[in-house]
Amino acid sequence: METIEKSVEVLNDLIEINNDRDAGFAHASNDLNVNDMDLRLLFRDLREESRYNVQELGMAINDFGGEPEMGVSPSGAIHRAWLDVKAAFSGHDRKSILAECETGEDAIKKAYQDALDPDNGLLPEFYEMVSRQYQGIIASHDRIKALRDNEA
Repeated sequence: METIEKSVEVLNDLIEINNDRDAGFAHASNDLNVNDMDLRLLFRDLREESRYNVQELGMAINDFGGEPEMGVSPSGAIHRAWLDVKAAFSGHDRKSILAECETGEDAIKKAYQDALDPDNGLLPEFYEMVSRQYQGIIASHDRIKALRDNEA
């Protein structure tokens, strides 16, 4: 039973950071200029990816009798507030928005790496799902980083 509870805790942590990611990309979209439709569409897609991840993680938790936690983390709210302060001083240019998004993507990558660490006790039943989601997170991170690197 302890292993199930530990796995549910790990999955709930992933739900929380995916919700943070969703809110972060919504926030970043609000900082974009009218000309940044490409980033608006990308951020919408990444928000959808996180929502799908949350749904899948929540169903897995339910299947094992756990209770999914659907909130956001206090650190996610703090990060978004910091983005507001930083934007007031540095503006809302594409490169700085993409750099902040990459920071968020670094955080979610780390959360998935931690979840997949054998010491976290993730049940084998969850490992494939979390690993698949992690691959999507890596691809999204790399896309954000490449866009940021290509900005003048």
